[in-house]
Amino acid sequence: MSDTPAPKSLRAVGNFIDDRFHLSKTGEKNLRKVFPNHWSFMLGEIALYSFIILLLTGVFLTLWFKPSMTEIVYDGSYERLNGVLMSEAYASTLHITFDVRGGLLMRQIHHWAALIFVASMTVHMLRVFFTGAFRKPREINWTIGAIILVLSFVEGLFGYSLPDDLPSGMGVRILQGVILSIPVIGTYVMMFLFGGEFPGEDIIPRLYMLHILLIPGILLALIVAHFMILWHQKHTQYPGTGRTEKKVVGTPMYPAFAVKAGGFFFFTFAVIVGLSAFVQINPIHLFGPFTPTSITSGLQPDWYMGFMEGALRIFPNWFDFDIAGYAVPVGVLVPGLGSIGVLAIALIAWPWIEQWITRDRAHHNVADRPRNAPTRTALGVAAATVYGLLWLAGSNDILSETFSINLYLTTWIFRVSVIAGPIVAFIVTKRICLGLQRRDRETLEHGYESGTIEQLPSGEFIEVHKTSSPETVHVLQSKQPVPRIDVEAADEEGVESPEARSIMGRLRNRLAHWYTKDNISFEGVRPHSGHHLHHGHSTAAADEGEHEPAKTH
Repeated sequence: MSDTPAPKSLRAVGNFIDDRFHLSKTGEKNLRKVFPNHWSFMLGEIALYSFIILLLTGVFLTLWFKPSMTEIVYDGSYERLNGVLMSEAYASTLHITFDVRGGLLMRQIHHWAALIFVASMTVHMLRVFFTGAFRKPREINWTIGAIILVLSFVEGLFGYSLPDDLPSGMGVRILQGVILSIPVIGTYVMMFLFGGEFPGEDIIPRLYMLHILLIPGILLALIVAHFMILWHQKHTQYPGTGRTEKKVVGTPMYPAFAVKAGGFFFFTFAVIVGLSAFVQINPIHLFGPFTPTSITSGLQPDWYMGFMEGALRIFPNWFDFDIAGYAVPVGVLVPGLGSIGVLAIALIAWPWIEQWITRDRAHHNVADRPRNAPTRTALGVAAATVYGLLWLAGSNDILSETFSINLYLTTWIFRVSVIAGPIVAFIVTKRICLGLQRRDRETLEHGYESGTIEQLPSGEFIEVHKTSSPETVHVLQSKQPVPRIDVEAADEEGVESPEARSIMGRLRNRLAHWYTKDNISFEGVRPHSGHHLHHGHSTAAADEGEHEPAKTH
């Protein structure tokens, strides 16, 4: 590096700022902050970069989009729709697509960035869940992330609805049906939101305000808070040599991590632009404007709302009832509002539920390996199975046509699968995790298979196991002791505690027993040292030099 001093003018500016805000020490400390190296930590950054691209392209689109449902006769560049009556919202979207230079590319970038934003955030939260990175002290940051995820679903739905083309209009129609299913107040909320009977005149302007002002402002504030907390609490890290609850091993913020993050932003931007340039998405000009009498088949919402679509399609109407003349359409209310409500509540509540069950209030800066928390991992896979099945159920008409299966049969297949699928997924996943734990214990205690065959003095041939690398040993030893709660919790005089006798106490003990009962304990397991013979054969004679075993490969 050059020792040439900074220009006098820059030094003067720096001194001026530092004299007033004392940023030099703070900046130096933050520039030395260490970030762990692992590809999965970049998933959250993809979400951040996609959000930045969404903001930039969204500003571009607002310059030409007209959020109005006033009907006009189209007379623009797209000749196939000339003379067709449509809303100003749809006509302005066509204008952006065909008349504004770069408009179609910007629309596609905006749409692809939205899909990747939600997808990367979903996978990022799955990584955090399966590695236990939501545990103390990061419960609040997990809660913020869960709120961001749910809000992004709503934000995407509103943005998808703005062009007022046929697919978006059908999405708004479903939204209206879900709102109407709310007992007592549903009709009032719908009339207020739509400004009258469907489709009304106010829904597009109101969704537009929510889409470009309110929800993005909340998302921006939450994302800033999320990263400020992350910066303060430091990043979790995977187990490995030199990594402890108090020591982080990785790359310093400046210059290495800053350069890597900057390059990754442009890589993310390039992928989104590449998809937008070569992969068509949401071709609104092919569907035409929405009218309440229009209908079509084969249309699907954006992927992140597919689970709600599937829930609405397969949930039966057997439980609908009336209260004092007010209809309660459970078949719409539960899958429509209940599906996203259950998702939000489960995500937000899980860190506190697990902490309550396990009574684990320690700080965790080293992430779990998913196999070492088999019940949590199995629950996560079961939940993902439900989500995936509902997502597929949202395409039951397409599946029925593609595979020539009766539509009602596909509905029943999904109804059964949504119940049986997560149970099977839970059992299989937990068995796999426990099997991997047993293999890890075997590897830690006996080393790994070397492929070298030795002959014992007795003439028996066996395989030699060698010591694992220090990095592998450290990873295997990172498994925490299995937390167990004594069901018969008692004091020194043998009197059962009031907490253990209570209903909640007994429930907590039973859940704790279920949560940890099958876990494999590594207590007392000593790492394999030197190469000894496997299957418990004594090597005393060989160690004493009485016989030199023959070797073969």
